[in-house]
Amino acid sequence: MLPTLVPGDEIFADPRAYRSCPPQSGDIVTLYHPRQPELKIIKRVDRVEPDRGCFVLGDNPAASNDSRDFGWVPYDRLLGKVVCRFDIDEPK
Repeated sequence: MLPTLVPGDEIFADPRAYRSCPPQSGDIVTLYHPRQPELKIIKRVDRVEPDRGCFVLGDNPAASNDSRDFGWVPYDRLLGKVVCRFDIDEPK
């Protein structure tokens, strides 16, 4: 699978997406890093369990810091669902 986002892409995340329904496997989400609370990261939801939260993975497993390292992410750490990406090309 090719990565959905590449360096330089801009995203729009809906902060209200999970107010009425839980995340689904495959959703791309923004969240606070569990070990570095000031750092916002983007990951893909792999699994969801109501009592544990989300298990998130990066699209580049060899170079990703994700739930394999920091465990399940509580729902209150999610900032929003990525709903759009913008491929911003620099002027030539």
